[in-house]
Amino acid sequence: MRQGLFSPRKLVRKFTPIIRPGPAAPGAARPAHTLRTPAKTGETLGRIGSLEVRMARNLKEIKKAQRLRYEVFYEEMSAIADPTTIATRRDADPFDAYCDHILVVDHASMKRNKLGRLKPQIVGTYRLLRQEVADRHGGFYTSGEYDIQKLIDANPGKRFMELGRSCVLKPYRNKKTVELLWHGIWAYVLRHKIDVMLGCASIEGTDPDQLASQLSFLHHNARAPEEWRVRAVADRYVEMNRLPAEEIKSKEALRALPPLVKGYLRLGAFIGDGAVIDHQFGTTDVLIIMPVSELNTRYVNYYGADASRYSS
Repeated sequence: MRQGLFSPRKLVRKFTPIIRPGPAAPGAARPAHTLRTPAKTGETLGRIGSLEVRMARNLKEIKKAQRLRYEVFYEEMSAIADPTTIATRRDADPFDAYCDHILVVDHASMKRNKLGRLKPQIVGTYRLLRQEVADRHGGFYTSGEYDIQKLIDANPGKRFMELGRSCVLKPYRNKKTVELLWHGIWAYVLRHKIDVMLGCASIEGTDPDQLASQLSFLHHNARAPEEWRVRAVADRYVEMNRLPAEEIKSKEALRALPPLVKGYLRLGAFIGDGAVIDHQFGTTDVLIIMPVSELNTRYVNYYGADASRYSS
């Protein structure tokens, strides 16, 4: 990441993670929707007041996370639901069956389940897919937009993990919830000895000329170095270098970027080569690449080298 006057790390102040759904990898195996049972450890990954971050403990909690995603992606935002999604009111895809799901639950907001029992409300979620799991099930979701396999093949000794399907209920989109989500991810990264995180993030709009300032800002300030660079698949590649660096009003361009993208930049992420237009969801996607060794030390120290900041 560049460290000049307009470095994203110096300019970014707030971030909120939201990742939109996107197309599955072409040619990838399509597993059944049947969900596997998560590990029932009951272990918390962190806590701030009434908010707790932990892994989903059972299939019911995964379905609740899917309903949360439906509320954010389809009701609040502009995703177009198919008949099955409308009928179930859950954002579900085959990848849910074998991913791990991080949840933020609010113990001060209790909801009654179908049996009348009070349960804490799920207010945030993130979906995590480790490389060894993806290899057994047809690959990563991100492969539908970016040629990430070349990067994986070039780093045989490193363990990759995909971040996706992230959302937080609107009333909870604040620093506390976001910090807790990232604390949970950091604990998970340490536990599974992850070396590289990656995933797609979306910018509203499908006209790259209208997004020229944002895309060019990312190209000139956050483009991955050659050893970490990944290119969008050939038939979906959209040039991001649309304006010379000297013509970009950097502060305005950064301000216009979605909170998720700014959050990743703040952590020290790199951006892939080329954007991808997703007409179904009305977005332009960019690839986020976060080698753990390149993460901003300020944030590693903040959450703790052993993820102990919000441990309970």
